[in-house]
Amino acid sequence: MCTVSFIASGCRRLITSNRDEHISRPLALRPQEETIGSVKVLFPKDPKAGGTWFALNENGSVAVLLNGGFVNHVPTGNYARSRGLVLLDVIASEQPYDLIQEMELLNIEPFTLVLFNGNLLEFRWDGHQKYYRPLDAAKNHIWSSATLYKDEVIEHRRNLFRKFIKQNSEITPNEVVDFHSNNHDDFENGFIIDRESGLKTFSVTQAVLDEGEIVMRHMDLLNDRFFEVPFSPTQLTF
Repeated sequence: MCTVSFIASGCRRLITSNRDEHISRPLALRPQEETIGSVKVLFPKDPKAGGTWFALNENGSVAVLLNGGFVNHVPTGNYARSRGLVLLDVIASEQPYDLIQEMELLNIEPFTLVLFNGNLLEFRWDGHQKYYRPLDAAKNHIWSSATLYKDEVIEHRRNLFRKFIKQNSEITPNEVVDFHSNNHDDFENGFIIDRESGLKTFSVTQAVLDEGEIVMRHMDLLNDRFFEVPFSPTQLTF
């Protein structure tokens, strides 16, 4: 939930996320399908809070969470709900965009949410106010968590991403995973981190949306395990 990329490669959309956590946090459960309300949702579950940082639903929507809004905030520790549960509320809605506008986020820790449903939306909650930024779903985008990376590091990572895009004309899912699985000679600020504080990259998760079908790919880096779960949405709107 600390690095996310969105890549438009021909008719395919690739959404990929790195989950960075302290080593004291339990590993996520493998991606499984659940019905939440009336909507089928596929996601890897965080056993600590029951939420997730990456989920997709049967209507073809994908939602990915990053820690923090715009700046590195100081956590208060007494929040009303987990941000991962907020994400599940959004992705389990028949109208995710409408729910984001309506939902009450008072006393929820700041976060950034990337939501794709044919359209691409960057949503940020800074702890006080909501911010919406529609993005071009035919272009490529990358996000880095404001809680882990300074502005100059975020720009450096953005430049690495631009270089990767420029060097690859038609990008495959495996190439994106390889890019996300590289420390780029920097375990402190690379895409795979291993900090002395105990913060590590736990996993890389990817949604591959391609002509009416979705596949979720989940790489458990700590246990060297790989899961690939096909998911058949009722519709894809891109």
